[in-house]
Amino acid sequence: MKPKLNLDSLIVLDAIARNKSFSAAAHELHRVPSSITYAIQKLEDSLDVPLFNRQGHRANLTPAGEALLKEGRALLLMANNLERNVQHIAMGWEAELRIAMDDLVPFSKLLNLCEKFYEFSSTTQLRLSTEVLGGTWDALISDRADLVIGLTGEGPPGGGYSTHPMGDIEFVFVVSPDHPLANKKEPLSNTLIQQYRAVVASDSSRQLAPKTVGLLLGQPTLTVSDLENKITAQKKGLGVGSLPRHMISKELKSGALIVKETEDGGISNHTLNYAWNTCHKGKALAWFKQQLCDDKNKIDWFTESE
Repeated sequence: MKPKLNLDSLIVLDAIARNKSFSAAAHELHRVPSSITYAIQKLEDSLDVPLFNRQGHRANLTPAGEALLKEGRALLLMANNLERNVQHIAMGWEAELRIAMDDLVPFSKLLNLCEKFYEFSSTTQLRLSTEVLGGTWDALISDRADLVIGLTGEGPPGGGYSTHPMGDIEFVFVVSPDHPLANKKEPLSNTLIQQYRAVVASDSSRQLAPKTVGLLLGQPTLTVSDLENKITAQKKGLGVGSLPRHMISKELKSGALIVKETEDGGISNHTLNYAWNTCHKGKALAWFKQQLCDDKNKIDWFTESE
């Protein structure tokens, strides 16, 4: 069925409603008054409903006209946004850029970067997601993300991506002061640690094989969804394990968590990376790559979270 509405008639309706006058609407739209009257009469005839009260000198909408105006303005806004987005896509800007980040990375730091991007360009929509452990690699390889922040370890074979180092983080083995291991002589042996439950964050990978970090063979586990929940569980003494120092600085200062030396040292350093799909040539991705990889714009991700 052919639509009875068109954008031009909605533009006329909107102009009349704002100006409360057919003649004022004609002046605003640079049209003769008769063309405005004709456009509304044609719209009323096609819908078979009156849109304006014909009494008095002011152009007052009927309830049906008010309803059409409300929905029509939403359609006009959508049309304007669509036109603008199509023009920007033709200029090389993506309709959407998908960014995945490891939950090791403070989310507030990424939001600061997004705020800066919106000051530069507000046409590309950003879709942010958080991944755990190998989930960042999985998001990139399975095309769930165009750019990933906080990758650790070697990438899967096959290529199609580029990486750039973003910085090093330190993991420390910690326990609650109420946990039985808190008062044990250091360094703690793996045999001793193995007897106690480990809190582990669940890998968010969907296609790649899930990873576990710092788990001893045969050690009982409590599995949680992410690092924030892992921190909470360890503070409650429900288990032990390694945590990134930058995420638990407050807990270490207050004594809510205690660093313990192990036979493996208890402290390990990991290099995190950015990575992106090399086939992706959009301007939004190029902007983020410049911000992340240019030494002049280097971001200190691992200071205390805001």
